[in-house]
Amino acid sequence: MSNDVDVLVVGAGVAGIAAARALRARALSCLILEAKDRIGGRAYTDATGFDHGASWLHQANDNPLTAFAEALGFETVDHDKLRQRLLFTEGRFATTAERRAFMAAEDHFWRVIEAAVADGAPDRPASDAAPQGGRFDALVAHWEGAQICAAELSRMSLHDFAATALDGPNLLLRHGLGTLVARLAEGLPIRLNAPVSQLDWGGKHVDASGTFGRICARTAIITVSTGVLAQGGIAFTPDLPTEKHAAINALPLGLLNKLAFPIAPGTLPEFEPFASLRRDIAAPGDRPISWISRPFGAPVLLAFIGGSLAWELSRAGRQATEAHVRGEFTRVFGTVAAAALGPPTITDWGGDPYFLGSYSHAIPGAQAARRALAEPLADGRLIFAGEACHPRFAATVAGAWLSGEAAARACLAA
Repeated sequence: MSNDVDVLVVGAGVAGIAAARALRARALSCLILEAKDRIGGRAYTDATGFDHGASWLHQANDNPLTAFAEALGFETVDHDKLRQRLLFTEGRFATTAERRAFMAAEDHFWRVIEAAVADGAPDRPASDAAPQGGRFDALVAHWEGAQICAAELSRMSLHDFAATALDGPNLLLRHGLGTLVARLAEGLPIRLNAPVSQLDWGGKHVDASGTFGRICARTAIITVSTGVLAQGGIAFTPDLPTEKHAAINALPLGLLNKLAFPIAPGTLPEFEPFASLRRDIAAPGDRPISWISRPFGAPVLLAFIGGSLAWELSRAGRQATEAHVRGEFTRVFGTVAAAALGPPTITDWGGDPYFLGSYSHAIPGAQAARRALAEPLADGRLIFAGEACHPRFAATVAGAWLSGEAAARACLAA
């Protein structure tokens, strides 16, 4: 059977787009099959400018997408320099001294984590190494785990957690990160509404089957999420090797969902544009959410729900999610301000069958899983790519992009 294309790319997210651009630059024919009716994967900006998924160019000086944003004229701001950091504790907003104490607790947290990794001890849950007993230690652990990594520290490999920790600057794009990704996909051969249900990689070619029919290629790059792979979203023939299944299962997706509430002009004038708010943990088992106000001055408040709470509310449904978040807002700002919040836009990455979560973390003991997942199979005939495959910039668009480019290089080497 002749090849339809040199390389078949499954998934039109950041990794798939990066791979296809790199392949075409080297004169290899490729086709991207995308299961959804849009491109971008977990980097999607809607018509209002709301980033449903990825929002920041983290560690922007080392982020490959920063140069693209600059070249295409995207307006960016360094969020770290603009944001007013608010903390709600003991039923009131924290004093300057308390905010400084919280920042000191964050610095102490990372010194302890780095020392724990450097001691050469076997991998263990990141929570085992985190400081405990200080006034803000529990909040810092919750923030660094559930609210940033989308999973509690107890579920995460200490060594992977430390290896994938990010620095600034953290850039926000006025027109959305998903808009940038969509621009980078322009001109690429992409077929939407084309989910791959079966992939045969046992012969000299790779054959993909689905509602689109059948497509043959020399190589396939698979960029779908580990959540979908773990649930058998694609049937591989022959079955994937045991070590590949182990890597997939060792890199589950956490969940970070967002709500975008329209807010009337003049409401909460003290909550400045780009301001962030964290609420302190009030009792054992408390799982606060966080807020960002009026990005680029837009009349909207963004709420972020991460980790186990996000999964519970996802299963409970949108009405329960909105009620919980409105209750959290009322707890801080009162009923009058809460009445000014309009009907929200709610994301639910966990409930979307084409993702089944937000971004990956390695389970304790699985710090090597990212490299294992990225290792090509069958002399390069089958290659996995995506944020879960990158050992440094996992869980980010940078990691997805770099992984897609690496997959393209592996195709060339094969």
